Amino acid sequence: MNAPDLSEQELFRRQSLEELRTKGIDPYPADEFPVTAYSTDIKATFQDDAPRREVSIAGRIMSRRIMGKASFVELQDSKGRIQLYISRDDICPGEDKDLYNVVFKKLLDIGDFVGIEGYVFRTQMGEISVHVSKLTVLAKSLRPLPIVKYKDGVAYDAFEDPEMRYRQRYVDLIVNAGIKSTFLKRTKIFNSMRQFFNEKGYIEVDTPVLQSIPGGASARPFITHHNALDIPLYLRIANELYLKRLIVGGFEGVYEFSRNFRNEGMDRVHNPEFTVMEIYVAYKDYNWMMRFTEQMLEKIALDVLGTTEVQVGENKISFKAPYRRVTMIDAIKENTGIDITGMNEEQLRDVCKKLHVEQDNTMGKGKLIDEIFGETSEGKYIQPVFITDYPKEMSPLTKKHRTNPELTERFELMVNGKELANAYSELNDPIDQRERFEEQLKLSEKGDDEAMFIDQDFLRALEYGMPPTSGMGIGMDRLAMLLTGQTTIQEVLLFPQMKPERHAQNEGIADQVRNDEAHK
Repeated sequence: MNAPDLSEQELFRRQSLEELRTKGIDPYPADEFPVTAYSTDIKATFQDDAPRREVSIAGRIMSRRIMGKASFVELQDSKGRIQLYISRDDICPGEDKDLYNVVFKKLLDIGDFVGIEGYVFRTQMGEISVHVSKLTVLAKSLRPLPIVKYKDGVAYDAFEDPEMRYRQRYVDLIVNAGIKSTFLKRTKIFNSMRQFFNEKGYIEVDTPVLQSIPGGASARPFITHHNALDIPLYLRIANELYLKRLIVGGFEGVYEFSRNFRNEGMDRVHNPEFTVMEIYVAYKDYNWMMRFTEQMLEKIALDVLGTTEVQVGENKISFKAPYRRVTMIDAIKENTGIDITGMNEEQLRDVCKKLHVEQDNTMGKGKLIDEIFGETSEGKYIQPVFITDYPKEMSPLTKKHRTNPELTERFELMVNGKELANAYSELNDPIDQRERFEEQLKLSEKGDDEAMFIDQDFLRALEYGMPPTSGMGIGMDRLAMLLTGQTTIQEVLLFPQMKPERHAQNEGIADQVRNDEAHK
């Protein structure tokens, strides 16, 4: 950024930066600063009659009140905020008072990082604070923070615009209370789930993100090119087929937190890259997986929230097991009054017309039923409900239902009107699996760009034999939304995908990339 592009505040801060250096103070020192305490710990453990406690803390200046020879500062560390009391004579005991009179009062700003050594006390106003004996500059902030100011009940400079918050998450985390808490809860969700699996002896694994065939789901992939191998590669849309290869290889239970990518639409519940946990356990079926899933979710809610109930918008959702089970056909009948049992493709198209459900010629029976369910029923299920027994055409990787060959042993867990988890009794008959893939190929030729590829290596693996297995995938971003009470996926992604900002430098880089590609 050139000088003419800088605001008055930014110019002033750069001048302060140079003045610090002329005074022999490194604004970005390399030395370790020993942190021995945090704001929340200090407040939680303070006792008025206890011996004086010396502490060393570090953080960002968030506000200050300078009153001549003394000042009060609010310091924000990684845990919270605490008040500092800074006396000129305490931090400058000798004749030279520059550290306070010049450095602290004139050259340090809100947003700067400082290290503090001192002792804990309670002020006359009753606030637990740190009496500063030594102050160290740790990092100079060159941009002013959008600190909220209030006048006549009106907030000014609030950092609330969603696009700005998502683009500059680092600022969002600094100035908006509660944002960090959302992401700490997200981490607790992952840790609780991982603990649940590990205690049962299941193994966490890693599978490829770059794949020669985008298998394991029906979705439009991102495509790239590997120069050394001179082949197209696809960003992973799912890790299912690799995890099932491991069951073939002898693992009894494997799971992975998988970063997946789908070149599809974006909205409040979809991001082109997202996190899914998939788990596969040998010698189990989808009935077992339903019990396993509801037990897992109940545990996670208790670990993260201390309760099985969470408020999401206007809905209070309970993760207390057990959850209701409803077949897909019964769900459609329940919400439309129409029984689609045994209907062929033309009859299903008539139902779509009657219900004003959009359709096109690329859709087979499975897609039509999926559209009917999605448009008429999915949003009706607020409390956790297992929707079971999907039509065969919708589930090319799923074992046929043991009592109805037109259906499969599959469930989706609906919560707050959206799919949260998807699970099967896995198809382990290699001949049946090949036929299902070939049916998907016909859909692809018909124009369905989300139809699955035929994965010949996966078929070869199945021919070596895979034991009866149940698998389940759960959308971790959606689970985080539910357990943090958020209504948009962007609120639980630290850096959601967005169009890039238009900067001259970025435009130059883009031009260079295009030129490089043109010369290949």
